[in-house]
This record gives sequence, structure tokens and C-alpha cells, in this order.
Amino acid sequence: MWSEKHRPQNISDMVGNEESRSAIIEWFTKWKKGTKPLLLIGPPGIGKTTIAYLTAKQFGYDLIGLNASDVRSKSRINEILSPVLGNITILGSPMIFVDEVDGIHGRGDYGGAEALIQILKEPTIPIVLAANSDTSDKMKSIKKVVKIISFKPIPPRLMRVYLENILKKETAKLSPGALIKVIDKSKGDIRSMINLAQSLVTGFNPQTEKSFERINIEDGINAFFKANSIDEARGVLYAMQIEPKQKIDAFYSSIITSNLDSNSLAKYLEIISRADVLYGKIMKTQNWRLLRYLNETLIELYQKDDRIRYTRYNLSWPLLNRIRWDGRKIKSLSSIMAKKLHLSTSSFSAICLPYVLFCIKNKKLELELEETFGDIIEKEIELVK
Repeated sequence: MWSEKHRPQNISDMVGNEESRSAIIEWFTKWKKGTKPLLLIGPPGIGKTTIAYLTAKQFGYDLIGLNASDVRSKSRINEILSPVLGNITILGSPMIFVDEVDGIHGRGDYGGAEALIQILKEPTIPIVLAANSDTSDKMKSIKKVVKIISFKPIPPRLMRVYLENILKKETAKLSPGALIKVIDKSKGDIRSMINLAQSLVTGFNPQTEKSFERINIEDGINAFFKANSIDEARGVLYAMQIEPKQKIDAFYSSIITSNLDSNSLAKYLEIISRADVLYGKIMKTQNWRLLRYLNETLIELYQKDDRIRYTRYNLSWPLLNRIRWDGRKIKSLSSIMAKKLHLSTSSFSAICLPYVLFCIKNKKLELELEETFGDIIEKEIELVK
């Protein structure tokens, strides 16, 4: 991806937010034990993550990169950070960078925010956080213990200079009208601008102004399998600016529920498996530069195939419908049986119910059930078969 290929290699290569970048360099220059951590606030795609990595490199720190999913639980924070904070002299010069810290909070927060704040209060190594917004009430506790540096969207004139330089390096061209629209639609987001430009240059040629916007999942999957060429399909992939795992899952659920022959299904699933392994390696090593290979793996899925349409579920609709309508009755049945067996409902459902169905199917067990429950049991036995 051009956004990775042309990522700045030095702080001086970055554009915009000069005052913010100077403040970050000053913070690193004066850092000592106990210095308040940095919180970089600004919209996505303007260089917060890039400058964290570049300053770490410039000042000789070994950056340990985390994101919201890594620090949602207290146990996970202790597992990752305690060895670092307790063995600083052994590990050299570590630095912690937590991206998308505003995503920690919510139902998925299992004490992670509180544990992180305790670390932020008494920092023994440089800690830099990044967030798209600090307006939520849940960010107030973090804001109290950090130094905030704000980033603003990049001005259009700088965006144009930056994009024209990349196009020159790629020996590629965009018409003046397309150039203006790409910059306008990016709203100061450099990464979005580069991805949109690459989509257009590599063959995805939208016919309407609306098409310059990011493609949502449903439109993206459908457009991918309707594309008239591999270049057009590649353009669609670049325009689907969603989380990598979400992109892999979207292709998987759409393919697994389509009416495909065995050979086609096996071929598609093999490619998705390789994409999933790549993503797993990225998450394990935190080597996000490998992400550039994800789209080149997924592009192997391309084949103009009218049988595939987007679906968000990885189960067939008839089975989903049965689960939806019969789920309440099955739960009620499990509740009754769990009391008789002195088990929890969840334990009965997970451990005993499959055996009960198996025994009924093989005529090893007979239950006196109400008619409604009897119908449900019959349906469940069909699933076992």
C-alpha cells in the first residue's frame, strides 16, 4: 500500500502540525523519570502513530506498541507491561506507545483503564498515548495524568503538495478534478487521501462523486466480486478502509454462506486462511508493516462470481432463523432440565443437552415433554443428524 510504502522515515518528512511536532520533540529531549506521559489527540490518518515511532527511533528507544484491545483487561496489562516496567535495566531503553486509547472504555473494559492509569501516574519510562478524541466522560481520568498535545487536520494545500510528490514517485497521474475531489473527501486525513488516490490510479474508476467516499463493507464485498478486472477489484479493496480483521471476517461470512461448489469453496477458504494467519502474525509480533501484504493476499479471492453476495453472518439463514425462533424455547427446556439435574442452565446446555439429543435420536431415552418442547427436540435431532 502506498500509505505504508511512502510513510515518512524522518520527522522532518512529515507535513503539518509543526507546533505539535516541536512540542513532542521537546518532551522527549527533557524527559526524565516521573515526567507526565504524552496524550496525542487528533483525527485518524494525520500522523500520530507515525511520529510516535519516529521519535522513538530518533531518541534511541525500543518502542513497545499496544492498542486498545491489548489493554482492556487488568491481567493483560500486567502480563505485557509488568515485565517491562520491572526489568528496565535489562531491556535497554523501552518506551510504551498505546494507540487508540479512547477505545479502551466500554463493555469490553475489564479493569484495563484503571490499571493503565496507575501506571501513568508514576511513569518510569516514556509513555505516549494516542486517541482520536478526548471528549468522552470516560477519558477524563486519563486526561488528568497526562500532557495533551493536539493535532489538527492537514490543510488542503499541504495535502496537495504531499500527494503530488507521491504521484511523481509512482510515475502516476490523476486529473486535476480527481486530485481536488480526493483531497476534499479526505478531510485532512493523509492516509485516507493516499489510499483513495491509489484506488483510482490502480483501476477503480468511480462514475459518481459519491464513489470517492470510503466504501462500506456491504458495497465493497459486492463490488469486489462484480469487478470487471483484477485492478478494479484491487481498487475496491483499498477503498474498503475498515479494520483488517473486520475485512477478513466479511469475506469469510459472505463466502461460507454462498451457494458454491466444493472446489470453489475450498479455494476461497484456503486464501482466507492465509490472510487470517498473516493477521495473527501481525497481532502477535505487532509488526504492522506486514499489513501491506493483506490486500495482496485477499486479491487472490478475485474472480467475477455472481454467486457471492455480502452477508454478515457465518451461518445459513435457515439455521439462523431456527436459532432465533427456537432459542427461547430451548432455553426454557434447558432451565427445567437443569433444575432436575442440579446444574446451571449454561452447564446443561453446553454439556448435557447434546447427549440428551443423541440418546433420544438413538431411542435410548424417552422424555415426557409438552408438545411445544417435543417439536423443538425433533428439530434439534435433525441438526444432530
